[in-house]
Amino acid sequence: MNLDTPLRLGVAGLGTVGTALVRLIDRHGNDLAIRCGRPIAVTGVSARNRNRDRGVDVSGATWFDDPVALARAPGTDVFVELMGGAEGAAADSVAAAIEAGKHVVTANKALLAAHGNELARAAEKNGVSLNFEAAAAGGIPIIKTLRESLAGNTVSCIYGILNGTSNYILTRMEQDKLSFEDCLAEAQRLGYAEADPTFDIGGHDAAHKLALLTAIAFGTEVDAESIYVEGISSIRTADIEAADELGYRIKLLGVAARSESGIEQRVHPAMVPKSSTIARIDGVTNAVALEADFVGQLLLSGPGAGGEATASSVMSDIADIARGDRMGTFGRPASALEPYRRAAMRAHEGGYYVRLSVYDRPGAFAAIARRMADKGISLESIVQRRRAPKSAAPGHLVPVEPQPVIMITYETTEAAIREALDTIRADGHIAEEPQMIRIEELG
Repeated sequence: MNLDTPLRLGVAGLGTVGTALVRLIDRHGNDLAIRCGRPIAVTGVSARNRNRDRGVDVSGATWFDDPVALARAPGTDVFVELMGGAEGAAADSVAAAIEAGKHVVTANKALLAAHGNELARAAEKNGVSLNFEAAAAGGIPIIKTLRESLAGNTVSCIYGILNGTSNYILTRMEQDKLSFEDCLAEAQRLGYAEADPTFDIGGHDAAHKLALLTAIAFGTEVDAESIYVEGISSIRTADIEAADELGYRIKLLGVAARSESGIEQRVHPAMVPKSSTIARIDGVTNAVALEADFVGQLLLSGPGAGGEATASSVMSDIADIARGDRMGTFGRPASALEPYRRAAMRAHEGGYYVRLSVYDRPGAFAAIARRMADKGISLESIVQRRRAPKSAAPGHLVPVEPQPVIMITYETTEAAIREALDTIRADGHIAEEPQMIRIEELG
């Protein structure tokens, strides 16, 4: 490779990550040229506002108002998509770049979760790379670990904390005894959560990342629609306190596991033992753990978001292209990806935590226990936490106050738990929606 021939980047999106990438290339340009075998140069850029001061100098790059034109430009060798979004400009420009024979680097998990299969096939057909290290866990090199370092392993399970916003909220709720609403407001004030935080706290961001990791880990097509997704908005301080007393911490986990019936994918809050490594991951930090046949257990942790950490992962993909390293988008040829086969519901190891607000009246607790038994659910423990009764006005009856009841089950199926809770709800013995959290006995 001629060291004088630069790899020309067209960068679409000059937000936090895009500007960090430009700074990285400016700062480490000489080292990058040596490590990659050729210079790296930003020769074209596209963003919504041409006149905004972003704190980086892009005056030497050609400005494109239309990112699709940048993707197709003869002066672009690698199209770097940092705009975000599953549709619109991001989808159109990535497709255009691949069709024009340009390599693509993206941090866009939503785009790949929605269109990853067809984009991988198109990239293979056109002989170009589609790299996305920054899309799954920010600065953590989990994609390279799965695609390259673990090529000689069969992965049986992958799980982790894949959303820093949710982890920050749960950490603050535990450490500072704050409500979910107060912690969310703080996360928004600090910029960890968007004005509309639904994508993060609803578990959808983590689900998109999990879908990509599943495809690489198990060699299947991406199927984000098959992921069971539950967010953290129902978590209350009572759940945090109960977890602490029981020896657990609550984390939003993404879990994918292989079984004889297929692949299980789920995102939901879970109680994990305080002694486990993943329980110690606090704040906005992400962590990904996996189990494989030859290497055993691995855990990678680090910044899951942020401009510099994400730009670092983007640069690692660009460096691979500069060196001429190419492999299938999801670790193997797109034609070799197997159709995703959803695993059958199975027994969950570790049981469930269930919190109910039960009307304190004769027969209510016995009826609840009977409904659980009807579904074959054995209870390890039942704890009733009585509230002080409210006083009644003169001449009035004391109102029947709901009492918090916490149940811990032995291992059972999620289907059985949900069916039991549906019947308990229909019986009219509880005052609000029941809370159910899996107990994950992780190492």
